[in-house]
Amino acid sequence: MADFHKADIEKLIDGVLPWPATQDMLKSPKDTNRFDKYVEIMQDRVDFDDPILLPLTPHLFIVASKKEGRIVKCKCGHSFGDYRINWKLSALINVRDDEKSMSEIYRGREMPDPAWIQLREYICGGCGAQLEVEAVPRGCPPDFDFLPDLDTFYGQWLGRPLPDKVAFEDKTLEHVKEWSE
Repeated sequence: MADFHKADIEKLIDGVLPWPATQDMLKSPKDTNRFDKYVEIMQDRVDFDDPILLPLTPHLFIVASKKEGRIVKCKCGHSFGDYRINWKLSALINVRDDEKSMSEIYRGREMPDPAWIQLREYICGGCGAQLEVEAVPRGCPPDFDFLPDLDTFYGQWLGRPLPDKVAFEDKTLEHVKEWSE
């Protein structure tokens, strides 16, 4: 089994690892501590001390916060709240739903029909980073991209259970229901 150096994994993350080395890394069986190396690299790159439990994107992480429990945090440290609630509901959202705003991105026949499609740009309220873009039909709720079962992942896959057990459930609808109360 291959055992790649942390420096090579960093180069892979940054997109500067030479192509032959990238192919070698991708084709090789994963080293048993690759996840830990990746998390360690990402932890060194964020502006907070809460331990990263799972990277979601290059900018978003599920962390173990002493104050808030398991939450989604941006690289800058901005909290989006409970990881079981779609983080997009706590983001700043720029909606492009007319020809004028879409023409800033698309030209001519490339542009989707604004009568049918919205472009939603999700932005961090802390640092202003664009975190994700969705092209969705009008009226479609924000897509909840990924809800991991962290207790199963850590306990059964990594063999080191997390110290606190949290119910694995999507709490987004409960959160939205609170808005009407």
